[in-house]
Amino acid sequence: MMLSELLAATDEVAATSSRLAKIDALARLLAAAPADELRPLIGLLLAAPRQGRLGVGWRRLAGLEVAHADAPTLTIAEVDQALDALAETSGTGSTAARQSVLQRVAARCTAAEWDLLSRAMMGELRTGALSGVLIDAIARASDRPVATVRRAAMLSGDLGETAAVALTGDESDLDAIGLAVGRPVMPMLASTAATPTAALEITGRASVEYKLDGARIQVHRRGDEVGVYTRSLADVTHRVPELVDIVRSLPAHDVILDGETLSLDEDGGPRPFQETMSRFGADVARELALRPWFFDILHVDGRDLIDEPLSVRLAELERVAGEWRMPGVVTGDPAEAERLSRDALAAGHEGVLVKAVESTYTAGRRGKSWVKVKPVLTYDLVVLGVEWGSGRRTGMLSNLHLGARDPDGEFGEPGGFVMVGKTFKGLTDELLRWQTETFPALETRRTASTLFLRPETVVEIAIDGVQRSPRYPGGIALRFARVKGYRPDKSAGEADTIQSLRSLLRG
Repeated sequence: MMLSELLAATDEVAATSSRLAKIDALARLLAAAPADELRPLIGLLLAAPRQGRLGVGWRRLAGLEVAHADAPTLTIAEVDQALDALAETSGTGSTAARQSVLQRVAARCTAAEWDLLSRAMMGELRTGALSGVLIDAIARASDRPVATVRRAAMLSGDLGETAAVALTGDESDLDAIGLAVGRPVMPMLASTAATPTAALEITGRASVEYKLDGARIQVHRRGDEVGVYTRSLADVTHRVPELVDIVRSLPAHDVILDGETLSLDEDGGPRPFQETMSRFGADVARELALRPWFFDILHVDGRDLIDEPLSVRLAELERVAGEWRMPGVVTGDPAEAERLSRDALAAGHEGVLVKAVESTYTAGRRGKSWVKVKPVLTYDLVVLGVEWGSGRRTGMLSNLHLGARDPDGEFGEPGGFVMVGKTFKGLTDELLRWQTETFPALETRRTASTLFLRPETVVEIAIDGVQRSPRYPGGIALRFARVKGYRPDKSAGEADTIQSLRSLLRG
């Protein structure tokens, strides 16, 4: 398949606001693709190349000077080979080697093809070809049920693999994709409520559990072999030997557990999130130890549990996790839920998670079955721009432009971000220095006062609510927004939505 065919399809998708038209264009593209090009094709459509990190920055791509081809000649397979070369290059001379690969590929591309490929490599190919639309397109191209494709994608954690199986195998092959110990699945996500009482009104009888300010983990064990994965499914097993030892001690041969980890201070209280992430991200041993808290179990000793109600999973979790289980109670009583929330806060944690006891584990989805409650409303937003400071902050990048995700394009481009406010409150001198050093590398354009950035950086923002405002496209503005901290463990695709923020409006 030619790269120009991908370009034509993405242009068609970007030119329409109709979800059905997007699905149709992508289905035609996928149906025409050779089997061995489906995985790289899906990676390019999602602006998430299958190779992962390529070792290429925006400045290198933007500064590349090359004469582009007049006519398209480059295939998807050749692009994939070039991305392999970029990802595999390391050590002495790697900078020059990557530059050579980029120059060769850029010279083979037309200007439009290079623009598409550059944005795909940098993770900012915003055409509306989101994973949900692609799942529907895979289902249409393969003539498979959407629900079957969606479940396979969730459990495999790999949309490219799902496309390849759906389009080249039979229906039984797709149905056969299930939980596999050692292969992480997308984690189940939570919506937000203001109080435990409000959360119980959504869930009914529920497991009310501590909500930690830690790092999400998913652990897989088969015998003595243990894997530890982040919320983005990155393998960090080598970084957390203390967690591996704890998982090996559990009374199970095969198990998949969902939980959080953080580090504790000398008094047993939680250390700040930034300290946990610093330890969690270290490639070498650190004195600061991590402790796990497990709150769900997906599989144990040959038995898949994701389709069992939470009440059943909790019984198995109690048996397997023991002392490493997240503290919580099962209740339908608002007073008891409020009491547990106060206990969690007194212990230094964020708040509580309220989970419907009859809910199944829906991998990769944010629904109403799990509801997080924090005493102050916090939302994960994306930094769209940053302004130069004044006064004491002269010469520093300070005031943040904040955006919420708009998955369906209700207020703009599907999959884009809607600006909802600005803030410089909560920024320490350390964060100001970090912003000033880091954000220029994400610049897309600038004015005299502002750098506009690629929408990649997630920041946790505390707010007192929202108010109606004609100033921003979403019709709302944040009230008393302040920075709680950056979230390097989260991608822009996990940011909260404009619809979630708008739900805070009263009347």
